Amino acid sequence: MEKQRTIKDEITTTGVGLHNGKVTRITLKPALPNTGITFVRADIYEKPLINVETCKIIDLHEKPRRTSIGNGEIEVQTVEHMMAALYGCAIDNIVIEVEGDEMPGMDGSALPFLELIKKAEIIEQDAPRKFYQVREPLWVEEGNSFAIVLPHQNFQVSYTLSYDHEFLTDEYLDIVMTPEACEREIVGARTFCLQEEVEPLRRMGLGKGADYDNTVVVAKKKIVRNILRFSDEFVRHKVLDLTGDLYLLGCPLKGRVIAIKSGHSINVKLLQKIRQQKERFLQSGIKAPDVQLGLGELDINMIQKILPHRHPFLLVDRIISLEKDKRAVGIKNVTINDNFFVGHFPTRPIMPGVLILEALAQTAGVLLLSKEENMGRFAYFLGIDNAKFRQAVVPGDQLVLEIEITKLKSKVGQAHGEAKINGKVACEADLKFTLVD
Repeated sequence: MEKQRTIKDEITTTGVGLHNGKVTRITLKPALPNTGITFVRADIYEKPLINVETCKIIDLHEKPRRTSIGNGEIEVQTVEHMMAALYGCAIDNIVIEVEGDEMPGMDGSALPFLELIKKAEIIEQDAPRKFYQVREPLWVEEGNSFAIVLPHQNFQVSYTLSYDHEFLTDEYLDIVMTPEACEREIVGARTFCLQEEVEPLRRMGLGKGADYDNTVVVAKKKIVRNILRFSDEFVRHKVLDLTGDLYLLGCPLKGRVIAIKSGHSINVKLLQKIRQQKERFLQSGIKAPDVQLGLGELDINMIQKILPHRHPFLLVDRIISLEKDKRAVGIKNVTINDNFFVGHFPTRPIMPGVLILEALAQTAGVLLLSKEENMGRFAYFLGIDNAKFRQAVVPGDQLVLEIEITKLKSKVGQAHGEAKINGKVACEADLKFTLVD
């Protein structure tokens, strides 16, 4: 069984954005199992989060020639090379803090990101790796560009590149995209453009950080002031972009992708269709009485099948670990969009302590009510003892909600709860509750 992976150490680098030309600082940090890949806009006071599994993909008409993700009004542009590097390192859980709105372009490939991740040391985690296997064929097309994904036991890409160009001839690559193959064959391929595109792109405000070192410029009969790393570097870079774009699914894909002249626009449309298929599959394949049967993770849809709480009072986004009658770990992503920050406080937003306790209680409720014999019942507080608040919780924090059952009978129980930020306790308490019909 493959295990999830993250990095051991925090690591930082800087670079210039390919399109905005601005220096950007990024910091990679370890993340807990089942929390996924999360970008954080560290240059914004609230440090808003963008999780790739649930993020919005920015319309490519607004941000052409790169893939950008967002959450509300904030965004991070040009994420595809980092995502390809994460795939090549088989990273499932990581936090990427970005001090700017565009990822650094580095050398125009994913290789510097991969080397950075390896320098931080990759470690396995005590959780099985998640995959999504395509259930039925999906396809998209734009003009003479096309992409289809078919059910398959591996992630395999067959890509045809075709330009009406004297030097940039037709290229074809077929590859079973294991992380090892991605690292060996794909991540070093650099972005490219035709020489006649350079000035029009600059007039559009693009490519401000591009130069001959980080972009392969193709003239009519030669490469301008550069040499290729691969004889077919152009098609390999297209496969790199495709791999990075599809890893925004939030987990590795199992499917056979056949693409002809696809770019980010086609890739993103295919990703959206895969997301929709995955969502339909999850919604149609889960029954509430079965939630507790062997599952160590619950998404928001499963949680809402168990708890009666709804917006704005549902304070658990995900359960990342669940051991029957013993322990549960939940996640609450704290964002400036949480409604309690409107009045608590307008000039210094702090999450109310009572709501941190409520988030712990809801995590305990999921642990209790996910049992088949408790389905349809309600968990009520009987008391809170030994409550302590160690540090403030502010927008941008990710609360890890840990519940340990200390005493349990048929209708009453006790638990110790700790809400942590980056491994440090922000709040703890002993909770008493009762179960009623």
